[in-house]
Amino acid sequence: MRRKSFLAILNILTLCIIIGFVSAFFVEDSSLIGFVLIALAFLCLASLLPFGVHWKSMQPDIFFGLTDNSIMAISAIFGGHFAGVTGAIICGVVGNTIADGLAGISEGHWAEKLREKLIAEERTMLNSAVGKMTGCLLGAGTVLIIANFLNFY
Repeated sequence: MRRKSFLAILNILTLCIIIGFVSAFFVEDSSLIGFVLIALAFLCLASLLPFGVHWKSMQPDIFFGLTDNSIMAISAIFGGHFAGVTGAIICGVVGNTIADGLAGISEGHWAEKLREKLIAEERTMLNSAVGKMTGCLLGAGTVLIIANFLNFY
């Protein structure tokens, strides 16, 4: 059990480091950063292959992250557009607070739906962390692609 927990933590920390460095490298390239974040989301899912974790069991966590970061990213973009860095921070924080509540609804709904279909949605450290990371990257990546397409930032 300790070995499995150690490997799960190592996987999560490794993903955090990779996501941090890759994002920092592409942060100035607004035309690519959204696609990079989506690619990193798929890296998160791929990192689960050695653990035998099926993505369906993480759907509630993925939808939580997707909802959470989509709303937060939209709020931060609007805040930054209208009030600079301070506006982006304030709107990001307020947007994230609202998003957490809405994402909690989404996560709970999907968990209940999976249980009704008798699909295991076991909450483990690895499933929950990587599921939320995947959803967050997908949500923010999608918002950034759309914002870039609309020339909003």
